[in-house]
Amino acid sequence: MMKFPTYSFSTSICTALLFRLTILCLAVFYQTKAALKLPPNASIPAVIVFGDSIMDTGNNNNMTTPSRCNFPPYGKDFQGGIPTGRFSNGKVPSDLIVEELSIKEYLAAYLDPNLHPSDLVTGVNFASGGAGYDPLTSKLEQAAISMSGQLDLFKDYIVRLKGVVGEDRTNLILANSVFFVLLGSNDISNTYYLTHLRQVHYDFPTYSDLLVNSAYNFYKEIYELGARRIGVFNVPPIGCVPFQRTIAGGITRKCVQLYNDAVVLFNNKLSMGIDSFKQDFPSSKIVYMDIYSPILDIILNYQKYGYKIGDRGCCGTGKIEVTYLCNHLDPICSNDLDYVFWDSFHPTESTYKKLVAPILQKYMHKLL
Repeated sequence: MMKFPTYSFSTSICTALLFRLTILCLAVFYQTKAALKLPPNASIPAVIVFGDSIMDTGNNNNMTTPSRCNFPPYGKDFQGGIPTGRFSNGKVPSDLIVEELSIKEYLAAYLDPNLHPSDLVTGVNFASGGAGYDPLTSKLEQAAISMSGQLDLFKDYIVRLKGVVGEDRTNLILANSVFFVLLGSNDISNTYYLTHLRQVHYDFPTYSDLLVNSAYNFYKEIYELGARRIGVFNVPPIGCVPFQRTIAGGITRKCVQLYNDAVVLFNNKLSMGIDSFKQDFPSSKIVYMDIYSPILDIILNYQKYGYKIGDRGCCGTGKIEVTYLCNHLDPICSNDLDYVFWDSFHPTESTYKKLVAPILQKYMHKLL
């Protein structure tokens, strides 16, 4: 059974004042670092993230799952080389989003045993490497936190947040926070194509319908719990990640068009599902956010963005290494700034930085 983190909060006046002062100082500090300027009347008190390994900041660390990376060389550029469970050499999109939005520098994993009360107020991360919209996907990854599991963590978070700031402030925080969801890659890549488990019962168009229905229900559940501003990232071009190019891209390791075509089909249906959600829940501000196109452009035109290698990762050979196959025994590239990918699935921090700021600039006004 999943164990939730526990906290004890002092009720003394001094502790309360110190807590409020800490929040104020953090807010002032990160406002000075913000790259994205919000309208004067806009307020984003917190960011909440659901998702998979692209967004995970360490929730899988204490789980018996192969989808873990809390060991070197992961995190070599994160706070002096600390492997925190982020599937990259440094920061991941969850961190960069909160930094761009002036909230804080890192988005803590909810299952981090060192989670501080101030983290609850400004947002947390429920993402889990290996998760997907399909419940079967998380089971394949041997204990990745499923969407229902991430939802349970969110419910627990709400209870704890009420214990810190009270029910009224909690409701206000939830209504004005931005919720980001990034899922679907593992469903298409692993559950459908790699293992073929869903191919026994579904052709891909039918399977994509299953995923979109599951996604819609998830958005509905977080909406009913108080979420109003919901940003949904589409699925990136999984056919162009180094691992897929190695196993299915032929001798020249081309992008796997079959996989990318499947992703495009799913993304189109996801966009239509989000349009339906807007009609069904007019009080919501839910936005479909395209990451497929910008990251595909970086991969295919990597030299334009200052990279030297776009089809291999920095770790090991860069062709198959990911999670436990990317470890301290593997050599790493001399300069990860030359690489689009860190391992055979996940981009480098440098790539994420090139993606996150422009995407937020493009879509955030629709969420406010």
